[in-house]
Amino acid sequence: MKKRIAILGSTGSVGTQTVKIIKEYQDDFELCGISARSNFNLLSQQANEFKPVIVAISKKEFAEKLELNYNCKKIYGDSHIKEFISSCDCDIFVNAISGINGLEASYQVLSLGKDLALANKESIVSAGPLLMELAKKTGSKILPLDSEHSAIWQCLQGEKYNSVSKIILTASGGPFFNFSKNQLSKITPAQALKHPTWNMGNKISIDSATLMNKGLEVIEASVLFNMPLNKIDVLVHPQSIIHSLVEYDDGALIAQLGITDMGQPIQYALFNKSRVKTTRPCLSLADIQKLTFFEPDLELFKCLGLAYQALKMGEAMPAVLNAANQVAVNKFLAKEITFLQIPELISIVMSKQYNTKINSVEDVLYVQSMAIKTALSITL
Repeated sequence: MKKRIAILGSTGSVGTQTVKIIKEYQDDFELCGISARSNFNLLSQQANEFKPVIVAISKKEFAEKLELNYNCKKIYGDSHIKEFISSCDCDIFVNAISGINGLEASYQVLSLGKDLALANKESIVSAGPLLMELAKKTGSKILPLDSEHSAIWQCLQGEKYNSVSKIILTASGGPFFNFSKNQLSKITPAQALKHPTWNMGNKISIDSATLMNKGLEVIEASVLFNMPLNKIDVLVHPQSIIHSLVEYDDGALIAQLGITDMGQPIQYALFNKSRVKTTRPCLSLADIQKLTFFEPDLELFKCLGLAYQALKMGEAMPAVLNAANQVAVNKFLAKEITFLQIPELISIVMSKQYNTKINSVEDVLYVQSMAIKTALSITL
């Protein structure tokens, strides 16, 4: 019997790659629902090829521009995501929404007892304990799609959790790893969007350049794998061949290697840890001349240190960090602040007294809204 898949954010980077996996394994998966914010052209193409029963988009004006060659349920409007999730009769929801808007979707999916293949790291960063507790209560599985967290997940298979000494997340270092402070001060958005090894969306490309992406992944790893910060390391690995490692008490290091392609972690999650033969290119070790590793420079790339700080403080602070970062990235892309002012703005927002207890998604959304309001009001 085919697994039924619904994709939140099917026209984005992770969404389109998920569609490719479903196409590669059409005997195993059925695409029953797709949603997008505004890309009605690509959404139309995906719908006409796979014939999902539900197609959702954010606005009526976009829905009217959908050119579909079959009959389906079309959803649009401010609550299109909420209605999409409640309407889809599927086995797995893929949350490929970018940014903080993905949190409510993750919570709703888990509330329904559905499995969640999660690429929206902001959900776990902002409300990780809430989501993990909810998944435990409803019996849902949270399946990580990030290459690093999928790698950790794979390295943990068949091992005893209490024998883990530490986990090591690798970072490409972004395009500016060897830059001086003076060089970093002159970085343009166009430069920051050119990632050396991965093809990604705008926000995650900027987060990779500042190392905030790795900081968010540290928080995510801590939540997903119930691991304290003192058992999580970050190493810069420019080749992006090793995606993460797990060190065990006996000194053994188990690593997951692969090409820079999201296909493998997406496939691993959708098949729920089963190894299924692929037609995609695989890594050739003979072609690799060297693998290098470096400690990250926390003085130059302050965003990583801010993420460590937020994780240590706990409660609402990861949500504050996440919200402030999203505003800072948008300001940088709009050329309102410089590259080095991204962590400066985030630090100012974190210094405010937002670190209240989090008991509900509403608490998270409130804290995030206040952090966004503060971040928008700051002029550097």
